[in-house]
Amino acid sequence: MPSDDGLPGAATPIRVLVAEDQSSVRAGLVLILRSAPDLRVVGEAGDGELAVTMARELRPDVVVMDVQMPRLDGVSATREIVTNGWADVLVLTTFDLDDYVFGALRAGAAGFLLKDSEAGELLAAVRTVARGEGLIAPAVTRRLIREFGRVQPPGAADAPDDSVLDALTRREREVLGCLGDGQSNAEIADRLTMAEATVKTHVSRLLAKLELRSRVQAAMLARELRVTAPRP
Repeated sequence: MPSDDGLPGAATPIRVLVAEDQSSVRAGLVLILRSAPDLRVVGEAGDGELAVTMARELRPDVVVMDVQMPRLDGVSATREIVTNGWADVLVLTTFDLDDYVFGALRAGAAGFLLKDSEAGELLAAVRTVARGEGLIAPAVTRRLIREFGRVQPPGAADAPDDSVLDALTRREREVLGCLGDGQSNAEIADRLTMAEATVKTHVSRLLAKLELRSRVQAAMLARELRVTAPRP
């Protein structure tokens, strides 16, 4: 169901669609999101198909997506939303590191957060995804990336050849290595001694060259190909 609770006269808020099949959990998420003046809940979906339809119609900035939903699972819904460029997707799950999570990230999810995260972590994650920085909640994301280096995820047999890196400049490879470590734009800027805006440019370019949809996918690729960040 569509929702419109923006604050009149306020700066342009981040528009959020909440996709969660459990009504009580969905209500809790909406309550948390509405507590932030810079966020605006524009709709709620109780299944994956409705989430896709609403994302297409409402074009939110961020979709907060449950990974397990009826009619269409969160992984498939994420893939359709991201592929069509309708929104960035922040995946929520009660499962720590499983096939659903890896599948969602491979589908182009911009971030991953456990449902038992604190309210402040959810708000920060939505803001981070909306800024275009897919690596959220460092304690969670960095653990996810480390696990990706050890766990055999779906599709691992089709790991890319390192020749895909030939299109990158030396600086872009360094930025990719930093993404693999789970670093934010600010941290990369500090590590590589460059402006944060320059980091954003390098990230955008390497994503385009590697035909990736998100920073998280870039981080996973860096781990797969063992691209490391320069030493400080």
